[in-house]
Amino acid sequence: MEPNAAWSIVIAAYLLGSLNAGILVSRLLGLPDPRQGGSGNPGATNVLRLGGKGAAAATLGGDVLKGVIPVLLARAWAPGELIPAAAALAAFLGHLYPVFFGFRGGKGVATALGGLIALAPAVAGIGALVWLAVAAVFRISSLAALVAAVAAPVAAWYLGLAQSVVLATAVMAVLLLWRHRSNIANIANGTESRIGRKD
Repeated sequence: MEPNAAWSIVIAAYLLGSLNAGILVSRLLGLPDPRQGGSGNPGATNVLRLGGKGAAAATLGGDVLKGVIPVLLARAWAPGELIPAAAALAAFLGHLYPVFFGFRGGKGVATALGGLIALAPAVAGIGALVWLAVAAVFRISSLAALVAAVAAPVAAWYLGLAQSVVLATAVMAVLLLWRHRSNIANIANGTESRIGRKD
């Protein structure tokens, strides 16, 4: 495959990632813009607050799929792991900094998960198990996401995956930590929302 054609997949991955599911679902259902209500984050958790379970499920599914699809396309058209890893990272960056929505996006957990499901299923599985374990013990979704994010590149390295996969996973983990900095502060001072509790 020609290099220009291969990297065009990465650009397309970013553009797909920029299609924020939470914003689109909210507009279709006539719900408040999730960037303006609730926590101000256009992710599934905030859409759940503003629009209910159906809207949240659609948002979650859309955000996961836009991580999965670019990687599958990259695997079909480009040999090796570099382009698929770059596509996963590009879709994730599109979600965080969407060109179609003023570069104001979500925190990226679902899109990162989708990218890893297609790029490194074992790492995605480990991350999901870590999330479930931490969430079950502490009942804090953001803490579970943060611990899973840190665990993912460690798992990718331990499993001996390609350097491009390890690097892409590590970059996503660092950006997830950065995007959750307000949650980290809330966890530290004991004010972070807990699963199953209405604040």
